[in-house]
Amino acid sequence: MSDVDEYLGLSDVEGEEGTLKGDGEDEKVQIRHLTKEIISEGLSLLCRTGNRLAHAFVKLDLKEKGLDEVAAVSSYIHIRFLDLSNNHLTDLSPLASLNQLLWLKVDSNAVASFRGQPFAGLTYLQWLSMAVNRLTNLDGLAGPALESLNLTGNSIQRVSGFQTGHFVNLVTLELRGNCLDTTDGINLPNLRRLYLAQNAIKRLEGLEKLERLAILHLRNNQLETLEGLSPGMKCLQYLNVRGNAITDEKALHSLGLVSKTLRALVLSENPLVETPDYRLRVLMQIPQLERLNKDPVSFEERTEARRTIRELKEEEIPEP
Repeated sequence: MSDVDEYLGLSDVEGEEGTLKGDGEDEKVQIRHLTKEIISEGLSLLCRTGNRLAHAFVKLDLKEKGLDEVAAVSSYIHIRFLDLSNNHLTDLSPLASLNQLLWLKVDSNAVASFRGQPFAGLTYLQWLSMAVNRLTNLDGLAGPALESLNLTGNSIQRVSGFQTGHFVNLVTLELRGNCLDTTDGINLPNLRRLYLAQNAIKRLEGLEKLERLAILHLRNNQLETLEGLSPGMKCLQYLNVRGNAITDEKALHSLGLVSKTLRALVLSENPLVETPDYRLRVLMQIPQLERLNKDPVSFEERTEARRTIRELKEEEIPEP
């Protein structure tokens, strides 16, 4: 399936937001210390070790164990896939010795800061999810090999530290359900998918740096305009701004800045969609659009938009 087919098949990325679970939902779980017995129960996927001279289990599932520390995991140096979700962890420093890690999930814990955490040394880590923790900023975050990063459901107010040199491989970034009021600070020219729904974003800033971005998801924010969209976004194919406060006719002109590549647009639950002929006016700005909200653009709509564009151009030609 091509990227375009994938985006158009999910007209509103259904289920994207979901319910963000907060702290306290697992309070009945007894606090436990990690033991070798618990680790043994969670080990699976026997593979050759890196030197190919032996075999070891490389997958470890420790989710929902009531753990408040994971010191015992530090000796399992061959682990590549680790799930620590739904525990009570604040300190991930014992993971520093797991330098073969490729995949790490730490959702629904109590990590409050990236400082003091071992991510800079996890040079092979490609996929990291720390959704629903207590993070308020990105200070100390590093990911030399990261391709996908999920920080949904934290309390991050500003995005800083996302510089090309430190995250050159990052292609998917999820910051849904945080406290952002702007898109500024994401300096990642190689990023392809950006999910920012359920924040408090009022301003689109810095987007001209996202030259390879294909998906931009901004559902349920506080946008009144689309100023900030940039022709520098040369690959944007899917834009979701459902559930904002967009009323200004200028928003349609801003869409014209990405009209060459945009294929799917979600504008529902904005005041703008209540105005007469809004679909026609959108198509006049983006004639090649294939889907608007949940509905494919019909042949008749496209024909009418082209006819209207032609008539307006003819009206602009002065009489001899």
